[in-house]
Amino acid sequence: MDFSLLLVVAVAVTGLIWLLDAVWLGKARRAHGAGGEAHTGERPEGTARQAGAREPWYVDYARSFFPVLLVVLLLRSFLVEPFQIPSGSMRPTLEVGDFILVNKFTYGLRLPVVNTRFVEVGEPERGDVMVFRFPQEPSVNFIKRVVGLPGDRIRYEGKQLYVNGEAVPKSLLAEGPLEAPSEWLLEEQLGEFSHQIYNNPRDPGPQLRELEVPEGHYFTMGDNRDHSNDSRYWGFVPEENIVGKAFAVWMHWDGGLPSFTSIRQIQ
Repeated sequence: MDFSLLLVVAVAVTGLIWLLDAVWLGKARRAHGAGGEAHTGERPEGTARQAGAREPWYVDYARSFFPVLLVVLLLRSFLVEPFQIPSGSMRPTLEVGDFILVNKFTYGLRLPVVNTRFVEVGEPERGDVMVFRFPQEPSVNFIKRVVGLPGDRIRYEGKQLYVNGEAVPKSLLAEGPLEAPSEWLLEEQLGEFSHQIYNNPRDPGPQLRELEVPEGHYFTMGDNRDHSNDSRYWGFVPEENIVGKAFAVWMHWDGGLPSFTSIRQIQ
């Protein structure tokens, strides 16, 4: 289900009903009420006026919901949109059940539904956690970390990421959490900020020969390196598929009671 499309249709329908009532239907209704009062002669004060001015239920609903839907559409399309993390591909940065906020303004303003950028503000930077429409199935949103910018040369061999021929620095923090002792927890320096990743030394994982990121595209990877369906398997993310930059976790919900103890900035 394309929620953006449904929201745009709802705004258009409620707005059109409200507009038609304001410029045509309402005037005809009031005129009919005034004509009825003149025809019936003297009636109790206000009776005919109330009958003639009574709005149909769909006009009342349209007038009530249109402003609310319009505000939601503008906020969701151009400022901030919430998402929930459905998988563990971005662990340990993001856990399953995290509710995140995505900045829709950072990478430029885009038209809803068609996702065409009409105002350029900024571009994704190496190390950003980015939400985008999956190139192979655009109705599905993915979240990954940007590791390759247009023109970058990317290689991944032996659990090591190389950007433009240089190994991305990383250091071992722990041999793995208790629930996954085969996974190593490491800190990786990618771009201006460092972040944590998981690597499983027992899993050879994919080996990626060096390739160059084409113009207008980006190369992404999950922080859970051995359990992430990312650009190593299906290729690059086109610029037109970008949704926005994830910047905060505001709630966690795993089916029980919602938790606000994990509120934090995403790095």
